[in-house]
Amino acid sequence: MTELTVLLDGIYFGEGPRWRNGHLYLSDFYAHEVLKVGPTGKRESIATVPNQPSGLGWLPDGTMLIVSMKDRKLLKLTDDGLAEHADLSSVAGYHCNDMVVSAEGRAYVGNFGYNHYEEPEEKTANLARVDPDGTVHCAATGLRFPNGSVITPDGKTLVVGETRGNCLTAWDIAADGSLSNQRVWADLGANFPDGICLDADGAIWVADPRLKETIRVREGGEVTHRISTGDLGSYACMLGGDDRKTLYICTAAGSGPGAAEARRGRIEYSRVDVPGTGLP
Repeated sequence: MTELTVLLDGIYFGEGPRWRNGHLYLSDFYAHEVLKVGPTGKRESIATVPNQPSGLGWLPDGTMLIVSMKDRKLLKLTDDGLAEHADLSSVAGYHCNDMVVSAEGRAYVGNFGYNHYEEPEEKTANLARVDPDGTVHCAATGLRFPNGSVITPDGKTLVVGETRGNCLTAWDIAADGSLSNQRVWADLGANFPDGICLDADGAIWVADPRLKETIRVREGGEVTHRISTGDLGSYACMLGGDDRKTLYICTAAGSGPGAAEARRGRIEYSRVDVPGTGLP
């Protein structure tokens, strides 16, 4: 079994980990904080998001974008604090979650689609696209809880984890950011994809909170590695470190309202053989 090392504990629920300029950034959404974490685990709160932060990304000029979950907005972090970049309520049916931002500054943002804590009947969700000027578009429809997402290094393919669809779904990205040629990139069987990240061999690491593991999957569905997260669920992952060969995993006891009652979340990590690439 692969040994995991704890980088940081005492958080509520880590989401949207991103590696940038020698630091790991993530949202602790029940603490309403965006955190910047150094390689030794030193943490710094860089933003407070009242309606819970989730996915993170950056515009080409370095401005950070932050998903605000409950009010279904995309925020930008400026020198003067948080400002609205886009209102996603016309596309998102319920709380927004993870996203990926392209090199051109287009954000692809997922959402729950419906209140799965209270509504017994599953509803599909739309995927939102936000252009650099803040214009909102519906990029794709009929998805089963679109969540973690990546863009390949050439900028031509988007892959999104459909959490309730047990699959990774891909599209071709046109020059204007529109999507086409929707296809199943990998059927994950019993695995339940949450956050994802891409490596230089074209495989995708997938965090699975239900089976409490992080798996590495090739296009077509072959699973090459499984890393158990023990008693904690695996909710998101990111390849970082100076050589991009450190796999960071956000773990927690649960994601529902009970997770807001105790700081049982962690950032754990393991070294891997293939470095990260692409976006986020």
